[in-house]
Amino acid sequence: MLKFLFMLLFMIPMCFSKNGFWINQLMYFLMSFMFMFNGSFNYLWMNISYFFGSDLLSFSLILLSFWICTLMILASESIYKMNNFYNFFLFMLLMLLLFLYCTFSSMNLFMFYFFFESSLIPTLILIMGWGYQPERLQAGIYLLFYTLFASLPMMVGIFYYYNNYYTLDFFFFNDLYYFNMYMYICMIFAFLVKMPMYMVHLWLPKAHVEAPVSGSMILAGIMLKLGGYGLLRVLNMFISIGMTFSALLVSISMVGGVLVSLICLRQSDLKLLIAYSSVAHMGMVLAGMMTFNCWGFCGSLMMMIAHGLCSSGLFCLANISYERMNSRSMFMNKGLINLMPSMTLWWFLLSSSNMAAPPSMNLMGEISLLNSLLSWTWVSMFSLMLLSFFSAVYSLYLYSYSQHGKIYSGKYSCSSGYLREYLLLFLHWFPLNLLVLKSEFFMLWI
Repeated sequence: MLKFLFMLLFMIPMCFSKNGFWINQLMYFLMSFMFMFNGSFNYLWMNISYFFGSDLLSFSLILLSFWICTLMILASESIYKMNNFYNFFLFMLLMLLLFLYCTFSSMNLFMFYFFFESSLIPTLILIMGWGYQPERLQAGIYLLFYTLFASLPMMVGIFYYYNNYYTLDFFFFNDLYYFNMYMYICMIFAFLVKMPMYMVHLWLPKAHVEAPVSGSMILAGIMLKLGGYGLLRVLNMFISIGMTFSALLVSISMVGGVLVSLICLRQSDLKLLIAYSSVAHMGMVLAGMMTFNCWGFCGSLMMMIAHGLCSSGLFCLANISYERMNSRSMFMNKGLINLMPSMTLWWFLLSSSNMAAPPSMNLMGEISLLNSLLSWTWVSMFSLMLLSFFSAVYSLYLYSYSQHGKIYSGKYSCSSGYLREYLLLFLHWFPLNLLVLKSEFFMLWI
């Protein structure tokens, strides 16, 4: 694992080269494919070097990080065009990828915590530095304080744990069973905020709306998955007490998911709608994890990967129309089928994936989560029905409202998409639908 770490470190000078914007992107692509062939298709830890290693869970999330960061450069051409401090932007991106790589490949709980918190800083700089409105400062502070407030108890919990058991390796977590309620709350609260669970989700829509397209992509694609990854790692310690509290957490997630889906239906801002839809999806992921069965754990991993690709692609689409129309309002972005007919296909493909239509990976993840939640209790059927129905409703609302209807009269010129944009959307959609063919990998890691 250290070889990729050094590769990332040695890319730092390249960020500051005069015309190195696209060369950086090519190097990210190269790294993605190198890492792909270095795969760990195994539930055991492999590629171990010092406290870094990967099993199937961390391998899939590191690969997703590499992929999304590659596509972030592809989406941020306007920063390069406007000469908007693009060298520093590339450097921030590289630092973020470095921290994410270390977070997902750490085999030690404290090192995981350290990198988990470090990844907040480049994200904050991305939002505050390249965001759109002056409110981005408020959004950044929301993001910072929600996360820091929740993760301080976790640090205390980690030290308490080390003091008692003299190890923080994930490998030894399976043998320990905790019955301490305070310890349970301390350890999982940080991850619940990061996911985000309903009721502690308020930082997410703010951060998404103010972030540049690359910030939104990394937030939806990777940062929400940090919470899910942390839970999947830590819940091994708390199986008995987790089952006691799972009813509470599952009900908050499911009811919250339905409420957030209703909030989606009255959004007039494209980005806000996509941001709220990811809260609804992650609510389902959290509910699946809290059932503590194999279907739920594997389904939540699948849903996290699928959501990372799908949400990121939708944010790219919202940004493409924002660059043309200079507005994210639904009322301005009407009748886009007249302006960019071939882009409408991509709106359709990604909206249909967002509502878990076949053959997307979202469907496979959702089926696994349905299995786990219905086997846990049949009562969850009602909220699951509403959740699935409303996810279709707001995806159709997003698609039909933005593509059909009377075109905004202030828009007088026609501008179709660039090749770069079609490539960007293809690279989101293609793995999302291709991974279904190798679905057994996601069932192996447990």
